[in-house]
Amino acid sequence: MTAAARALPEGRYGKPSRRPGRRTVLVLAVCGVLAGGVVAWLGYRNLGSAPIEAERVGFASEAGNRMKLTFDVTRSTPERPAVCVVRVRDAHGQESGRREVYVPPGAASTRMAAVITSGGEPVTADVFGCSYQVPSYLSTTQPPTG
Repeated sequence: MTAAARALPEGRYGKPSRRPGRRTVLVLAVCGVLAGGVVAWLGYRNLGSAPIEAERVGFASEAGNRMKLTFDVTRSTPERPAVCVVRVRDAHGQESGRREVYVPPGAASTRMAAVITSGGEPVTADVFGCSYQVPSYLSTTQPPTG
């Protein structure tokens, strides 16, 4: 091939693009760093250590399709009340009973116990999750209504 054959036809492909300016590169770099910071913050917030955690210690069957669950609650701000949702499961692994347990302010680590009634014969019990968002009907600090 000759040099003339390798040359692009004039006007067919437009003008060759020029490199972006320093300002454009700087703006894109700052945006990239900010986006990375937001992603890191969201990851830490969602995947970091939870402010309240619960761990099952044990469970035992009781009469009448009921099960007693014992669990430890560990929280970062023990002066705040919390609520934990506990549940039982049947032989097929389906949830067959659930209960909310009020955790009063106190020590950073607290042992709790709850009896959960099941719709069928329960075979295991566990803690579904805990939160500092205590419903008003569980709070003992609210004055009684009605």
